[in-house]
Parts: sequence; structure tokens; C-alpha cells
Amino acid sequence: MSKMDMNPPPTLSLCSSESLSSSSSTASSEEANYKTVSSDHLSTMFGNKLKTAAGSHKSMIVQAARKGQKELNDKFPRIRLAQLPTPLEFCPRLSEALGGVEIYVKRDDCTGLATGGNKARKLEWLMAEAMQQGAEYIMTQGATQSNHARQTAAACAKLGKKCHILLEDRTGSKDVNYNENGNVLLDDLFGATREKRSGGLDMNAELEAVAEKYRKEYGSKVYTIVGGGSNPTGALGYVNCVYELVQQFDEMNLDVDYICHATGSAGTQAGLVTGLKAVGSDIALMGFGVRAPKEKQEENVFNLAKRTAEKIAKPGIVERSDVVADCSYVGEGYGIPAESTIEAIRMFAELEGLLLDPVYSAKGAAGLIDYCRRGIFKKGQKIVFLHTGGNAALHGYINSFK
Repeated sequence: MSKMDMNPPPTLSLCSSESLSSSSSTASSEEANYKTVSSDHLSTMFGNKLKTAAGSHKSMIVQAARKGQKELNDKFPRIRLAQLPTPLEFCPRLSEALGGVEIYVKRDDCTGLATGGNKARKLEWLMAEAMQQGAEYIMTQGATQSNHARQTAAACAKLGKKCHILLEDRTGSKDVNYNENGNVLLDDLFGATREKRSGGLDMNAELEAVAEKYRKEYGSKVYTIVGGGSNPTGALGYVNCVYELVQQFDEMNLDVDYICHATGSAGTQAGLVTGLKAVGSDIALMGFGVRAPKEKQEENVFNLAKRTAEKIAKPGIVERSDVVADCSYVGEGYGIPAESTIEAIRMFAELEGLLLDPVYSAKGAAGLIDYCRRGIFKKGQKIVFLHTGGNAALHGYINSFK
């Protein structure tokens, strides 16, 4: 509910029924028949009504979240891969360092699948769909240090499916650690096979071409997952995350002002904005971009959010103005840490014992830090930072910390 400032007059006379019945009453009888209410008493009356109304609205949002969770689970196939709900933690030292903005972290780095991360939520719905279709091979694509590829490979290992990955060289780095350590090493450990592609290609088209080859030459049943798992099926994971968050806010009695996070392939933000609109929440959502320019990023998110809303039978709930991204913290490009990226990694680690990754979560955190310092996020406001995980990639960026 929107916050309202109601300033009542110093006093207000409420007319009794007796005073209305007699026009010939004396001044003293009028005083007897009128009740003068003090401004303090009136403020309390209005305040209580507003609190009641606010409480009623919150209750409706919580009920909508519970109903939404049930509808998702009833309507769409799902395989439990993530450890949910993930914790929602207050960060006192970080909050103090950033001027008293009250910062909470939604620990989606703790989803439990292959060091955790946001892709586990998406893969619960994607892998269920693949299993339903009888897929033998799961194929996907991403950048060299792709968190999505790593968690997809782990999900396939867990479910006994073959996994093939296309990795795009988006940075041009020749660093051995970047190309062989971190997520790349984990892809291999989980038994995935992989191919490399040069940067700038249409990777989803490349993916479909390889899948078609496997279908024709080997007769394989192949299920392809777009980069980041960012399609309407994958985005269900973050519609469901909103339903989870709303109930956590209620349990912790939190009035949250903003949710912010790193936004890249669009699925996380599209799911979040769809979920927030589905329950009728007015919490502001900010995505801090990691790759595309602002206009392109917002358009990608909006288009996917529209399709996601249609998938959950709530078409039209997301408007273009609901999708906001700030892409000022990308630095030189995707996967290349900026000074603000490294500062965010060190700050979260030293103040809260939290590990961010150099590609996604740290660029989102750099935006959070800057917004606090500039006063966009204000002292006393409650900000939830959605930690999308990815710390396995740190091992591919050793030279960035020297």
C-alpha cells in the first residue's frame, strides 16, 4: 500500500444527534451536545485505521502468494533440486558501512545444487519439462564461466541425463584459470561434454543447430535450454521466489522498500516482476545490468515477463514501466570485473563473510553500494539484495585480485 501522510486539523467537532434536533439550543447546551476531539486522539484514530488497512492489504498479498504457490505446483511439472526456502539475512555491518540503509540478503547462493545459485530455481521447472518429454540429452549454452551451465550439468548428473554445453568466449581472455578452472572444471566433473564458440554469435541458434545434428545423426531425444534458462518455464522459478519472499517478509514483519539484483539473461528479473504484480505488491524492483545497455535489457525483461504472465494465466499484469534496469555498473563488458566489482566482492566478504562472483552478483552489489552512497537508497529504508550465487567463478578470476 502506498504510504500516506494525513495531517488532521487541530480539532474537529463531531455533531451529536441531540444537537441536530434543536436549533434553539444555547451556547452552553451546544457545548454539552458536541464532543471536541483532540488532534492527538484524531491522529490515533486515523493511524489505527491506516494500520488496519495496511494490515489487511498485507494479508491479501500473503494469501495471494500462498495461492500462487499452490497453483504453480498444481499446474506445472516440477522436480525439487533446490534447498528452499533460502535464508533471508540482515547484514548489520554492511548496513552500518553504507550509512544506515537496512540491507537484507536473500541467499540464493544457498540453493544447494553444485555450490548454489539462482539457476537451481529455474532448473526445477526446466528439468521437469525435459523429463516429461522423455529427453535423453539436455543441451544448453552460456559464457565460458557460465553458472547456468555448471548447475545444468549438475542437475543432469543428479537425474541421470546426458549434458552437452556450448561455451561462448565473450571476454577474449587467454588466462588458463579463466578457461579451465572455476565453473569449467565443475562442468567436467559433473560429466558434461562441451564445445567452444567465438564471441558474438547467436548462441541460441548455435544451440539448436547442434541439437538438430544429434537428433538426426544419433536419433537422440534432445531438450534444449536457452542461455540462463531464461524462458517462461525457467522464469517460473522466480515467480515462485516472490511467493516465498512475501511469506518471509510476513514472518519477519518486514516492510521492504526495494528488491535489487543482478540482471543478465532476463529470466530472474522477469520472474520477479511477474510474481510481484501477480500478488499485488508495490515493492520496487531494480535490476543492475551485467551486459546489455539499459534499453535493450529492459526490453528483454519486459518481453519475457509478458510471456511468463501469460503462462501463469495472468496476461497483461506487467506494464513496461514496471521493468527498470540500471546498466551503469557493467564496466568494460560482460565478464570483465570493474573496480566497483572488486570493491563489492571485498566489501561483502570482509563485512559479512559473503562471497560474490565477478560476473553477476558483484556487479549487482556494486549498484547497491553506489545507490546507498548516493542516497538513492536512504537511511532506514529496507533493501533486499537477491544474491544470485556464482562464487565458483572466483577461481577463474585469480588474477583480478592481485
